[in-house]
Formats: sequence, C-alpha cells, structure tokens
Amino acid sequence: MAVKHKDRRLTEGFLLTDQYQLTMAQLFFNLGFHEKIVQFDHFFRTYPHYGSHQAGYCINAGLEWLIDWMLGTKITAEEIQCLREHRTPGGKRVFQPDFLDWLAGNGRFDSLSLRAVPEGRVIHPNEPINCVRGPLALCQILETALLNAVNYQILVATKAARVKHSADERPVMEFGLRRGQERGAVAGARAALIGGADGTSNVGAAHMLGEAPRGTHAHSMVQFFQAMGMSELDAFRAFAGQYPDNCILLVDTIDTLKSGIPNAIKVFKELKAKGHAPRGIRLDSGDLAYLSMEAHKMLNSAGFEDAWIVLSNELDELVIWQIAEQVRREASGEDIDHRRLLNRLAYGVGTHLITSGGCPALSAVYKLAAVREQDRWQPVLKSSDSPQKIPNPGAKDLWRVYNGRCKATADLVCCEGEAPGKDETLSLHHPERPCVSRTMKKEDIGGIEPLLTDILKEGKPVYDFPDLDGIRQRRVSDMEALDSGVKRLINPHRYHVSLSGKLLALKKQTLDNLQ
Repeated sequence: MAVKHKDRRLTEGFLLTDQYQLTMAQLFFNLGFHEKIVQFDHFFRTYPHYGSHQAGYCINAGLEWLIDWMLGTKITAEEIQCLREHRTPGGKRVFQPDFLDWLAGNGRFDSLSLRAVPEGRVIHPNEPINCVRGPLALCQILETALLNAVNYQILVATKAARVKHSADERPVMEFGLRRGQERGAVAGARAALIGGADGTSNVGAAHMLGEAPRGTHAHSMVQFFQAMGMSELDAFRAFAGQYPDNCILLVDTIDTLKSGIPNAIKVFKELKAKGHAPRGIRLDSGDLAYLSMEAHKMLNSAGFEDAWIVLSNELDELVIWQIAEQVRREASGEDIDHRRLLNRLAYGVGTHLITSGGCPALSAVYKLAAVREQDRWQPVLKSSDSPQKIPNPGAKDLWRVYNGRCKATADLVCCEGEAPGKDETLSLHHPERPCVSRTMKKEDIGGIEPLLTDILKEGKPVYDFPDLDGIRQRRVSDMEALDSGVKRLINPHRYHVSLSGKLLALKKQTLDNLQ
C-alpha cells in the first residue's frame, strides 16, 4: 500500500526550515535564552564565479517576497503535530511538549525587525544586505527561509544584469521556465526582470508582475503542418493570420536561408499589404552571427529594415558578447553597417539565465553579529584561519561613497550610529588587512548615501515597496554609477568594501577577546 503523503503546503510555511534551526531553538528555549534580543546579518562572501569569468557586482533581489512570506506565515496545528510525531532513532520525542506549546503560541515572525538594502541596488561582498533583529529563537529559525528566498533571486538578477550589459542594453527576454528548477523558476522570472530582462515567457509570473508575457512559436508548429501534408509557408501564414500585429516567425525548422527567411518574407509582404507591420524573425540554431548578417541583408532587400532579429539557443553574457564581436569584425566585409544590425538584435535567454549557469549557488551566509546586553549591543563574531571568513561584528550601518564624477568608489561599513559626512576626510580600511587603508579628502567626495533601510519594525511594515519599474530604475541608476571596469564580463576591477576605523577597532578587540 502506498504511503500517504502530507499536504505539500507543509513545505511552504513555517516548516520551510532546516532541522537544526528547530533543534537549536529548542535548546535556547530550554536554557531560557529564546527571548534574548539578537541581530543576525545576511551577506555574501564572494561574487558569482562562472568558471571562465566572474561578476564584479551583484544585484539585490528577493526582499519583497521574503517579507510577504514572513508576514503571511504562522505555524499551524498540522505543523505542530508533525513536530510532535518526530522521534529520535531510540524512539524518544525530538521536540518536547513545553517547547511545542511555546512554538504554537509564538511561531510567527511578527516580533522581528529587519533593515535591508532595497531591491535593485548593486551590492558587494561582506557588507550587510539584510539585518534581522529580535528574539533569538525566531531569528535563528528564519535563517533557512531567508537564504532560500533571497540568494537565488540575487543570482538570477545578477546574471540578467550581466546579460543586459553584454547585449549593450538591447532587448532581452527571459525564456527559462521549461529549464528552471520547478516552481523556483517563477521567482527566477521576477529576478530576471529586476536584473535587466525586458520580458518573460512565463505567463503566470508576467501577469502577476503586471507585465505582458512574451513569446513566438516552436518548431513543432511547422513540423505539425508538414506532418499534415502542408508546408512551412502554410504554417507561417496560419500564425500570421492569427497574430497579424505580433508576428515573429521561427525560421530555422527546415533551412534558415533557403526556406525559413524567404517564406517569412513572403508572409511579411502579405501582412504589409493588409496594413500590418511584421515584428520580425527568430533564429534558434546555427552560427547566429553569420545568420544574423544574412537575415539582415535579406530583410533589408525586401523592405523590412525595422523587423527584429531575435536570437536564442543557449545564450549567456559571453555568447552574446562573442556574437556582437563577430558581427563587428565581419560585417564590413559583407558591406553591412554593423551598428544598424546590432541595433535590431534582441535576445531570448533561457537555461543559463534561470539557472545562473556556471554558478548555481551564492556564497551567502547568515551570521550572529550581536547580542543585546543591558541596553547595549555586545558584538559577536566567528574566528577563522581564513581572514576573508571572519565576519564583521556588532550592529552596523552601510554607506555608499561617490567620487567627484558621481561614480560609486567604495561601500563603507560602519558601527551603527556612525554618520560619515561628505564635508570631512574619510578613512577607508581594508576589511582583512588592517595595515591597508586609503584616505578620501572632502574635495574628492561627491556624495555619501545610506544603503540600509528599515523594512520591518517589530513585525510592522514601515517601507513601501516600489513597483517593478521602480526597482528596475534603481538598478539602472546604480549600474550607471559603477565604474566601467567593475562591469567587465571578464577580469572586472575590484570594488572596494571598506570598514570605518571604529568598526575595524571593534573587530580587532572582539577577536582579541576570543583568544
């Protein structure tokens, strides 16, 4: 007889956590520490590394969905029963009745406060992205869900920003739902739109986010018409007849240059005669740079200079860059204005975007930073033989420093309450090498901006989330403020994340106290 499984919704509520979060929470409860006020910091240690290339920045995403989950999640009687049934290998209860009674009455996140860097902003390693403050047990239990909700969206948003930059800001569509990790692809579609994608083929995600879903047709449409004794031209005519004002034809099912594009041009002329403007063609296989140049010439000769050429098939930021470079190098020999050709290209990016191809996980962690003791924050940190793995202790603030050219030149992590001013000299200290620092004179400082924003105060929302367009505009502004070297696809310049002198001294003192 088949085992009866529990409701799948159990995996999406309060029990979206790791077992050790709950066992630690019970330990804290039994020792009377569960209500102790603490702060945890969420940050990542290194930029995504894709094998042959590495990012020089990340794009923040996932915060609004995390807050939605936190505010909508409360432990249920069914979840308590699941924990009650859990036994050790020796048959004893893992979770004791008094702890479960406490969890039944307190298993929600409406006592937590959260400060965060808003979505769409450029972020860097070893700086606090999310600072969670509240009772120890609940802050600890939140860790898994927070990392699960935010890390993946950061990865996809970052990949999308790199693809968009590689495409020289030309249209990019996210086509990855079929290749994504189950329902995670919905979050991925949102993150891609934050990071730079102009649209998504994911119908449900698009409508949820107020977007129009994008898409053309598959090879199967042409194949079916052939199986029924008809032709590629018949298939194109049927599609164009159904969608005359949004007609993009996939032209590589049979022979791109001898069949697909010529048949598309015939249909486009028929549409034009009826007063419609064809949208373009899609190329999904072969030498995309060469085929783009040939399609460009053929479409221009037929009078369709404004038709888009959409490229797809295993694209990522490097492939798009290589296509553009090949066009630039070879177009002159084909008597083609490469600028006009590149300006009509659009890109459909699937697998490598939705999976953050080459880097499937962000090196992000959630670490205890401070414990509230007698109206002051007691700094906490974890020691390590690797200096880059020693976090920054205590309650903190985060500032972005701009130079006189309005370019972001450093992010400065300070002790909470420090407020560096643009009218004073700034000392920026290396987080891992105390003897390394630099000074910015006030005349070299173009501006200083706080990055952490109050999102929740003791469970109450105090932040109005912008719409998707607002988040996108924030990303555009932050990307424009990045030095071009930081945005390189390969071997980017290092962006400086520095510590204030006060925080550096606190870190040294806290380390010394561990000895």
